[in-house]
Amino acid sequence: MAGLIAVPWRTGDAAGTPAPQVPLAGQRQAAQGLARQRLVILLLLFLAVPPVIGMRLTDLAVFEAQPVATRERASAAPPRADIVDRNGNELARTFEAFAISVEPRKLAGNPQVLARRIAAILTEKTEAEILMELTHKGQFRYIARRVLPSEAKRINDLGEPAIYLRREAERLYPNFNLASHVIGYTNDKGVGAVALEKEFDKRLAADATRGTPLQLALDVRVQQALEHELRSVYLDQRAAGAAGIVMDVRTGEILAMTSQPDFNPNAPGKSDDASRYNQATFATFELGSTFKAFTIASGLDTGVIPSMQKTWDATRPLVVGRKVIHDDHALNRWLNVPDIFIHSSNIGTARIAQEIGRERQREMLDKLGFLKQVDFELGERSRPQFPPWSNWGELATMTIGYGHGISVTPLHLAAGYAALVNGGIYHNPTLLKVAPGTPVPGHRVFGAATSDTMRALLRLVVTSGTGRKAEAPGYRVGGKTGTAEKVINGRYVHGQNVSTFAAAFPMDAPRYVTVMMIDDPKGSKTSFGFKTAGMTIAPATSRLIGKIGPILGVPPEAGRDMDLSAVSPKAADTVEE
Repeated sequence: MAGLIAVPWRTGDAAGTPAPQVPLAGQRQAAQGLARQRLVILLLLFLAVPPVIGMRLTDLAVFEAQPVATRERASAAPPRADIVDRNGNELARTFEAFAISVEPRKLAGNPQVLARRIAAILTEKTEAEILMELTHKGQFRYIARRVLPSEAKRINDLGEPAIYLRREAERLYPNFNLASHVIGYTNDKGVGAVALEKEFDKRLAADATRGTPLQLALDVRVQQALEHELRSVYLDQRAAGAAGIVMDVRTGEILAMTSQPDFNPNAPGKSDDASRYNQATFATFELGSTFKAFTIASGLDTGVIPSMQKTWDATRPLVVGRKVIHDDHALNRWLNVPDIFIHSSNIGTARIAQEIGRERQREMLDKLGFLKQVDFELGERSRPQFPPWSNWGELATMTIGYGHGISVTPLHLAAGYAALVNGGIYHNPTLLKVAPGTPVPGHRVFGAATSDTMRALLRLVVTSGTGRKAEAPGYRVGGKTGTAEKVINGRYVHGQNVSTFAAAFPMDAPRYVTVMMIDDPKGSKTSFGFKTAGMTIAPATSRLIGKIGPILGVPPEAGRDMDLSAVSPKAADTVEE
């Protein structure tokens, strides 16, 4: 174009100052790439934040918002020693079970179908119970606990994501109700709550001892026999309660102890207060004529009874102040000692007690432990009830002589009868096994000769007296009936009885004592309408001894018996109760 002159690019001015540099094409591309890379990284970071936040929110909402039980063991039960019987049979043990829980709001399957399938696995739960948990409005529910691993696996195989299985340590009582009042149970934290579980809690849970089972004196075979026989009478008589004990007279070991009604320690919450109440150790009763044996023994020891043929006046009721003492089976004649005992004469026994006097009577009862709690492993024990010394006059002495006016537990009575027949030595009863050959502490209550005489008299009651239905062929059973009016709120209730039979066998060399008591029997076809001990408890004692004798190494010996000539009354007439 005319007038235009082409000027070349200068790198500086005339003064020598450099001109600004212009980037080359390659440099511009590198800078743009770096910027794009930084933008992509920033974008990726921005996109990653929402998922992280979402995951954290899910963790907070789903996991940390759940009850503690869904993230930890449902039971915090610590390891605990087993409890076994004298032969090593398990009575209590700790095992790993499963807790089955559900989050109803997250249920994926049909609740009704699922309930039906779970109920087919957990047979102790009904379909309705399971459905109620599956459809609950809460966010967490237990379906079942103490579930066996095999059952837990089947439930897990159902594939329902809202159902959770969690391990938990559980205390199991494999024999269910057997000896429940003796063994007791633990709470949800695995701590002993009652009976031996409570009394030996530290021993069972301590690191140093929990590996060794706690061995009891109980024999599960004897326990089963006692519970079966006593429960049969309890149900047949529609009674308010019952208690039973089998005790080794040489060691004080309790081979069996039960109270009826009983309970299942695997589910103690499903039982009522009456079922958990141990009537063998925690309830006191006036045990009536069973006490006459102690009065006769005291009379022999003190010299009040110099011979079996000394007699006391029972020709008419005995009047002491406003109290009239009479006999249920009045013979209306003078009675010697065998007469008084086999006919269960209140009048004759009261007269013997009167001669013994309150000081010697109280001393004898104190030696028998009848004025205090039994020294025993269970915490569920009661103190006997008796008159204060200021009110323990002649009338109290006489009535206590035949078992009225003093209340003790069946365990007191069992320990007393053991001393009565074992040679006169009192041993504290124990629920722990005594190793063979171990010396057993004791103290003398009766003379050995007195014990020999009492064994013969007790045998006479079964051969010729009110306890004839307790006879078990070949076992030479001896014992004493006791039928007393029940005391409620300090007053005797006519028509309500406490019927007791205390026995020992074999009487020529006693090994075991049995005590069976029934509270308020109603009479039945089996007892021919009678409510007395001789018709209700004595037959059960016979069946019990027949069952446990061979178990305890006491075989029946047909044709063998004691020589009772020294204690037989001249007129050997028998009586009906």
